[in-house]
Amino acid sequence: MDGALYAPGLGYYSAGAHKLGAGGDFTTAPELSRLFGACVARQCAEVLSSFAHGVIFEIGAGSGRLAVDVLSRLETLGQLPAHYWILEISADLRDRQRRRIERQLPHLRARIDWLDAPPGVPFDGVILANEVLDALPVQRFRWWGDRVDEMGVALEGGRFVSASRPADAALAEVCVRLKDGLAWAPGYISEYCPRLAAWTSSVTRSLHAGVALWFDYGLPRSHYYFPERRLGTLLCHFGQRAYDDPFLYPGLQDITAWVDFTLLAEASRAAGFELAGFATQGYFLAALGIDQEMQLLADGSAEQFARLANQAKQLMLPGEMGERFKAMAWLRNWQRPLAGFALQDLRHTL
Repeated sequence: MDGALYAPGLGYYSAGAHKLGAGGDFTTAPELSRLFGACVARQCAEVLSSFAHGVIFEIGAGSGRLAVDVLSRLETLGQLPAHYWILEISADLRDRQRRRIERQLPHLRARIDWLDAPPGVPFDGVILANEVLDALPVQRFRWWGDRVDEMGVALEGGRFVSASRPADAALAEVCVRLKDGLAWAPGYISEYCPRLAAWTSSVTRSLHAGVALWFDYGLPRSHYYFPERRLGTLLCHFGQRAYDDPFLYPGLQDITAWVDFTLLAEASRAAGFELAGFATQGYFLAALGIDQEMQLLADGSAEQFARLANQAKQLMLPGEMGERFKAMAWLRNWQRPLAGFALQDLRHTL
């Protein structure tokens, strides 16, 4: 998964294929509607108002759409950050982000910088990560009851195929912990993200005071590892279609796995943060006034309002992105309620 996604010049995120939005392989919330970025901006403004020189640090900015929408709305709210930093490992995406920002927000270009690594200096403000965690490489495993296999990759007849080997002691121990009384049948398959804790700690280390906001599709651990979810959550995207075969178009398709939000919550404590909020995307957007943002963006146009209402449904309805996607907030050295989590608190499910 790491090689197929990130190998220089060959991996999905380092090659030049069109990935996001219409004509790409998948659509994210910012690509779907400006409403998402407008609501995220409201949450950012609440935090930035506490700091004289607040910063927004976005991890994996995709096409740059979220950055543009957030900055545009923050400008009208009078809460522009002193700097907007983007950590982007893909040279292709970085170029697309730069071109979009220079085209749509040329007057704010001086505030925006691209980083090759997480910030090396302390800063106050907000960390944003939208659909980043699902692309962290995972280990797949198969549970047999009396033993655990790690599912790996072999070469057979010139093609990549799935192959298993006995799991090492560390992975076997993790599986016992994840099972935690659940009735997994022999042959149960799922995955685990061993990098999540160390990676999130690394990218958030320099935040002195403020909030880290994570948006992604996933579940609390007890739901993630339901016995009925016996084939795991690994999924691939190519040409706006979803596949379960990671060997179909290696390097040309996205490979993702759902996020174990319990693991992310545990990582918050290990990284020295307070877990401040966990809610579905639908409730997060509702709490931040998506209805008001629809009115503002429609600007009196009934046709535009109808279009925005349809977009809002896709962002918020349970059958669309509303429940599948979650928002989570971590706090460090900043103690104020976050408006985005005022309508729903799912921390007890973790």
